[in-house]
Amino acid sequence: MKVLAITNQKGGVGKTTTAVNLAASLAQEGRRVLLIDLDPQGNATTGAGIFKREALPTVYQVLLGQVSLAQACLETEFGFSVLPANRELAGAEVEVVDLERREFRLRDALQDAPFDFVLIDCPPALNMLTVNGLVAADSVVIPMQCEYYALEGLSDLVETLKKVRAHLNPRLEIEGLLRTMYNPQSTLTQQVSSELERHFGNKVYSTIVPRNVRLAEAPSYGKPVLAFDRSSRGAQAYLALAQEMLGRMLPAEVSP
Repeated sequence: MKVLAITNQKGGVGKTTTAVNLAASLAQEGRRVLLIDLDPQGNATTGAGIFKREALPTVYQVLLGQVSLAQACLETEFGFSVLPANRELAGAEVEVVDLERREFRLRDALQDAPFDFVLIDCPPALNMLTVNGLVAADSVVIPMQCEYYALEGLSDLVETLKKVRAHLNPRLEIEGLLRTMYNPQSTLTQQVSSELERHFGNKVYSTIVPRNVRLAEAPSYGKPVLAFDRSSRGAQAYLALAQEMLGRMLPAEVSP
């Protein structure tokens, strides 16, 4: 089982879009996939076609140890499972603090889970929920826009990952950096993209997710873009990302 935290402390970079559509694309490749919504906004939950107000139990009850992972997971019509979230997850920030192994609640819940991939959609902040996601993960996927503040935010995130690795999860690595909402006509976009490649080398995925109207529309229909418009550039980009990701991994990590 490969556990990937999809994270960026900066909001609005396509993190949830990546979580939902990568889950659908990996499922399309025949992998057993669990998408964990660790954001109280619950956008990954609704993006996968689940009404978050009706989704009970949720990741909140799993973190508090009230139910097991298996009891809270929901199957979607898109070939992957979801551990949903809603606004009550915001309360976990306070309640988990006093529990034993508070940083390890999610990791403990994932023991022996029957999946090939677990994707964790982390909130855009460094809080106890994000820490649980990073401690549970083998590595992180970092979606980011190629804009002025992106590199500064990325350096902050790298420092955070170093601290988590030093104190809580020594195996945590950067799986890859994904350029999202890419506008090839922008000179600044090209410059930041080149800077990323210079600093991070092959950690930067060659797959680039373009700005795409169909990709932006799909969540309002409660669907991954693969199910909404498979021929769109956004859908093709996430299929390509799944294939690139599988191609980079060791055979033992990716065998269905």
